Amino acid sequence: MGDAVGMVLTIFIINILYVSLNTVRLLMTMKGYRYRAAIVSVFEIVVYIVALGMVMSNLNDIANIAAYALGFGVGIIVGMKIEERLALGYITVNVITKDYNLDLANQIRNAGYGVTSWIASGRDGERMMLEILTPRKNENKLYQRIIAIDDKAFIVSSEPKQIYGGFWVKQVRGGVKKK
Repeated sequence: MGDAVGMVLTIFIINILYVSLNTVRLLMTMKGYRYRAAIVSVFEIVVYIVALGMVMSNLNDIANIAAYALGFGVGIIVGMKIEERLALGYITVNVITKDYNLDLANQIRNAGYGVTSWIASGRDGERMMLEILTPRKNENKLYQRIIAIDDKAFIVSSEPKQIYGGFWVKQVRGGVKKK
């Protein structure tokens, strides 16, 4: 009985590890971290072979198959959480504000971010539009700063596929500068 429980737990934990590595590797590949993704894939496949071997040699026990399946599902969640902590890549944050008096663009610039701004036309008149590029690791701090200045700002973010040239590349590659 103890060996059976140990086998189930081992399969479950190993599969969480495998799928977490798989998820992180996939996200690294999509974001262009080729070499890091290749290194992660080496560990991923070793863990996969061990986990699959354990299940295949014990197919007569439904608990092993269930542990493998549950470990897979939990591994996806764990892998996504790891990637969130790694915060790979960059985001572009678009901000729309109707209050010009806040001088939101300069306040964000003074915090070390690169900001491009222009006047846009909305349903109810003119608005100030800002575009900010930042490493994902600074995403939440940037949102908090924007909301602290203008809690009615409309904020939309996306992940750029490629970045080339300009002030942003110099500023962002070195990280947000503290002033």
